Amino acid sequence: MSSVTAAEGSAAPRRGSGAFAVLQRIGRSLMLPIAVLPAAALLLRFGQDDMLGKDGLGWNSVASVVGEAGNALFQFMPLLFAVGVAIGFAKKADGSTALAAVVGYLVFDRVSKVMFSLGDNAELKAKVMMTQVADGAPKEVINWGAKNPTDVLGGILIGVVAALLYQRFYRVKLPVYLAFFGGRRFVPIVTALAALALGVVIGFVWPVLGGLLADFGNWVTGAGAAGAGIYGVVNRLLLPFGLHHIPNSLIWFVFGDYQGADGVVHGEINRYLAGDPNAGGFLAGFFPVLMFGLPGAALAMWRAAPAHRRPAVGGIMISAALTAFVTGVTEPIEFAFMFVAPVLYAVHVVLTGISMAVLEAAGAQLGFGFSAGGIDMLLNMTKDNTKGLPLILGMGVLYFVLYYVIFKFLIQKFNFATPGREPEGEDSVAADPAASPEIAAGEKKRARKAEAH
Repeated sequence: MSSVTAAEGSAAPRRGSGAFAVLQRIGRSLMLPIAVLPAAALLLRFGQDDMLGKDGLGWNSVASVVGEAGNALFQFMPLLFAVGVAIGFAKKADGSTALAAVVGYLVFDRVSKVMFSLGDNAELKAKVMMTQVADGAPKEVINWGAKNPTDVLGGILIGVVAALLYQRFYRVKLPVYLAFFGGRRFVPIVTALAALALGVVIGFVWPVLGGLLADFGNWVTGAGAAGAGIYGVVNRLLLPFGLHHIPNSLIWFVFGDYQGADGVVHGEINRYLAGDPNAGGFLAGFFPVLMFGLPGAALAMWRAAPAHRRPAVGGIMISAALTAFVTGVTEPIEFAFMFVAPVLYAVHVVLTGISMAVLEAAGAQLGFGFSAGGIDMLLNMTKDNTKGLPLILGMGVLYFVLYYVIFKFLIQKFNFATPGREPEGEDSVAADPAASPEIAAGEKKRARKAEAH
């Protein structure tokens, strides 16, 4: 996202190695499970009372079915993250990678819950235990249906473990009498054993680690405008390296909790969609930037191009601007100036932080299931916990003007090589329309018209 859900095809050039490269791989692998969010959010939203339910079309039974379909995806989001991260993180992944992730997470979920039930942490115990009345006597038992306290972080961890074990063992050779279990068949087996050990370890360390994460999350979300502004800046700064999905996953799915109708939910997106009256403030600030600001930047790059290149540049930029406005996918615009004009990107980072901070301070709330685009805005604008929509739209118009004026001025002032302004002869879609099928088709059509006249 540039937004918030970045397109894989827009990944930045490969940089660094070691731990940084691993973080990049984790960031990219998060895209696969995050891609499930639009389906989950749409189903959950349409199943709510003001859409298909009693306060909307009155189709209560249909609303229940559709809503529960969405709830199912959110409830099993940790498992989806385990599978998605395993497939995305492993090199040359196949079906055995996904199976290993499923096996691993099921084992991890049960083992860690047993460990939490045996520990001394009352808060963790309350999350995994329930009272069952048998023979007239109440008894505390493990609630296997409860969501694991590790939530999506547990899924991500298992996904990485499954991917690493797949890469290590998918060609393993076993003795002849065990040959059937060799190769890819061995991966789910070894992953189950690793998940068992990991569940035990997490049972010991999560009371401390989970507490630290909860405290940090409460600090970030409780910091109000400052926290939202910092998140906006960090989100944009990490985008060129493909690492922005890591803080996104924490903000969206981990930090903060809300007791909804179907149990406790965590993270800004889950809380907002579940109706938390205090959620959505950390998401609202993306809408002015992605729906309005970056389309303004695209228009500025188009108008700043030399006259003879504007038709080619305009074809790309106008298309990218419409995509950003409708869906919130902005990478085609951001990558057009990110590396050729870092000053412009620095301005973009600062303006994003300001938008996030101002709207959070003003009490505006508007969430999304995919990205901060027009589709999500239309879906969620009537939710009870959406606040300050006129302010968001007004700031969006202001940001369109700001981005256009600032970008056009800086591009012309410092002669940045944005699309269409590259030296003649350099590789450029504007210099070589054939580099883009859409533009090439447009050029051929114009050529035919010229010949006809």
